[in-house]
Amino acid sequence: MLEALWQCGSATVRELLEQGDLKLAYTTVMTTLDRLYKKQLLDRVAEGRAFRYSPRYTPEQLQKAAAGEVIRQLLASDAASLLPLSYLVEAVSEHDTELLDELQQLVERKRRELRGKD
Repeated sequence: MLEALWQCGSATVRELLEQGDLKLAYTTVMTTLDRLYKKQLLDRVAEGRAFRYSPRYTPEQLQKAAAGEVIRQLLASDAASLLPLSYLVEAVSEHDTELLDELQQLVERKRRELRGKD
C-alpha cells in the first residue's frame, strides 16, 4: 500500500482500490492505512466522510530509518562487542568492495565533524 501511495502521492481507500493494483477488501485497506497512520508512516486529512492518506516519508527516508534502527538494535545487544560491526563490514565487503572505501570515508568525515564539536 505504501508503494501505491508513493506512486500516486495521496489517495483515499476507494481511489487505491479503483487503481486496480490492490485485490483486497475495502475494510482491509482501510484498517491497514489506519494502522500505518497510527505508526506515523502516513499523514491523513479528512475529505468528506473519508480520509485522504499520503506518505510521510519517501522510500529512501523510510529505508534509512529502518536500517538505522536495525543497526542501533545490533549495537545495543552487546555494546562491548565488535561483532555487530564486523558483520556490517563483512556484508559490505561481500556486496561491493568499493563500498568499504566509502564506509571508511564516512567514518573519517564523522570523526572530523565530532572533533569540531568539542
